[in-house]
Amino acid sequence: MGKSQSKLTPDELATLQKNTYFDKKELQQWFIITMSFISHFSQSHLRYKGFRKDCPSGHLNKEEFGLIYKQFFPFGEPGDFADYVFNVFDNDKSGTIDFTEFICALSITSRGRLEEKLKWAFQLYDIDRDGTITYDEMFQIVQSIYKMTGEMVKLPPDEDTPEKARSDPGCFSLQLTIISSAWTRSSGVWTEIRMRN
Repeated sequence: MGKSQSKLTPDELATLQKNTYFDKKELQQWFIITMSFISHFSQSHLRYKGFRKDCPSGHLNKEEFGLIYKQFFPFGEPGDFADYVFNVFDNDKSGTIDFTEFICALSITSRGRLEEKLKWAFQLYDIDRDGTITYDEMFQIVQSIYKMTGEMVKLPPDEDTPEKARSDPGCFSLQLTIISSAWTRSSGVWTEIRMRN
């Protein structure tokens, strides 16, 4: 994620300050934390011993990103959800995430305006990138969350699998309520409505 140097250049800092909600100091701190994590990650996983040699720029591919998610959700199967998140983070569709892509996504999800967060969430749920969210896409994301959390979250028996929840049309009420504040449902799909300033 980013360059192999120990800190961001003045040009990189200026660009990131312009494109995120982080200040100079925060960006430098995130850069150091991120590069330290990648360095630790590459050293602690024998399978990826050559990561620093093979990826000196600090880019993460989808498989490596998934392994990081696995560290945070060791009792579940986070692979599918990590893939969906990776696809949104990988803004240039290069197949890797660099520091700029990571910090821009983090900026939106943690400090962005409501419209930016909704657009980011829409991109996550719009798996096939056709500008709509179908019920099946919504189900796939929810299913991946169930798989990721595994036994970490104890749900009532009538909601403990996505299949049970799917049989109840109101099961996605929270997700749909969030999305419906910026998108409208028509013909079984959710379609983005452009926000007016």
